Amino acid sequence: MSWQTKNADEKSENDDEGVMVSNRFFMLLILGFAFVIVGIIIILATAVFNSGSTSFGGVIFIGPFPIVFGAGPDAAWLIAIGIVVTILSIIVFLIMRRRME
Repeated sequence: MSWQTKNADEKSENDDEGVMVSNRFFMLLILGFAFVIVGIIIILATAVFNSGSTSFGGVIFIGPFPIVFGAGPDAAWLIAIGIVVTILSIIVFLIMRRRME
């Protein structure tokens, strides 16, 4: 038996081992993707059906530092909502971290 066959056998035996992910984390991940997809659909629908001015805002996390941005006539409200969502997500993260310890 060659070393390639031996490595293939060992790999197939070890494939059952994996990273255990909690159900809560997985559900939050799926929920996040769902929110992003719904948000994109809403933005596209608004752009298609509303020929007037549009506004947008967003939050980008680079490590622990949020970057909040927005443009348009209602950008101030969108930025404020982005800041509130950022604060809530940091609070939820800290609560979940304490429960894990």
